Amino acid sequence: MLYELATWLEPHFSSLHLFQYITFRAIMAALTALSMSLLSGPWLIARLAALKAGQVVRKDGPQTHLVKAGTPTMGGVLILLAITVSTLLWADLHNRYVWIVLAVLLSFGVIGFYDDYKKLVLKDSRGLASRWKYFWQSVFGLFAAVVLYLGAPHGPAPVPETALFLPLFKQVVIPLGIGFVVLAYFMIVGFSNAVNLTDGLDGLATMPSVLVAGALGVFAYLAGNRVFSEYLGIPSIPGAGELAIFCGAMAGAGLGFLWFNTYPAQVFMGDVGALALGAALGCVAVIVRQEIVLLIMGGVFVMETASVMLQVASFKLTGKRIFRMAPIHHHFELKGWPEPRVIVRFWIISVVLVLIGLATLKVR
Repeated sequence: MLYELATWLEPHFSSLHLFQYITFRAIMAALTALSMSLLSGPWLIARLAALKAGQVVRKDGPQTHLVKAGTPTMGGVLILLAITVSTLLWADLHNRYVWIVLAVLLSFGVIGFYDDYKKLVLKDSRGLASRWKYFWQSVFGLFAAVVLYLGAPHGPAPVPETALFLPLFKQVVIPLGIGFVVLAYFMIVGFSNAVNLTDGLDGLATMPSVLVAGALGVFAYLAGNRVFSEYLGIPSIPGAGELAIFCGAMAGAGLGFLWFNTYPAQVFMGDVGALALGAALGCVAVIVRQEIVLLIMGGVFVMETASVMLQVASFKLTGKRIFRMAPIHHHFELKGWPEPRVIVRFWIISVVLVLIGLATLKVR
């Protein structure tokens, strides 16, 4: 919106040429989303408390979590609002990638909102049945994957938009064809659920999401610039640079939310935030063709998901549990780690993994 206005007025005010720089608009998007989160946070927390949309704590979980009962949840609404408004203000609204990631963010947010609303406001402990939650995730995820596939150029030679690129191997390009739709679907839906599983401690999912969003913003900017992409040996995706604005907004909104979500949390994001953030991260990674790098940078989310899968498989096959409790952050709590120690150590792991992901830009 502001980008279009600045472009229109630029002939009369040369200083508005600054709006042509993606880096400037990405920074402003981050600051706008951060400000919105900080300013709106207290009001939203008060509203959620008035609705009695409080956290329900599992009785079989760590006993230290009992004090969290009643903490306002559904704070992810704040994150989604800040990201959406900031992106609409600073991004080029003629860019189709911007609308696709916004659609993914909001559609998965609607799924999470409905689930949270039923459980926390309507006091329906079942919430949205798992099969229906997965059904709607699949519908929206598959729709996004098909739109991306149909909008990509097609030809006899591998095209960057639908090929798989392996980090560390500059010349390895694997044409996916229709298999791109399958990969995109699993990345969007899989990461949506992965972030949701991780969101079990104060700020545990928020900070890694901020870090990964920031790193993906770097990949998006470089992929959208033909000179940089050719120099670094990464796929060149025309138009992908605008996603740096979306990623900046996501990072800013997440940092603003973390102000209230850090230990001891005043508010939790709930499914409305976790499902949406995970799906958006997966979608951005698919567009910039960095699915494998996302699995590295989002290793904490992958680890949490893998721990649940291993726990379920082990119990069904052998009747024994591998971990004291899954997801794995609860395992460390039950081993005696204080909650802040678990959170900060997982954050440190995320920082290291994001740096490794960024290092793949040069090690090719």
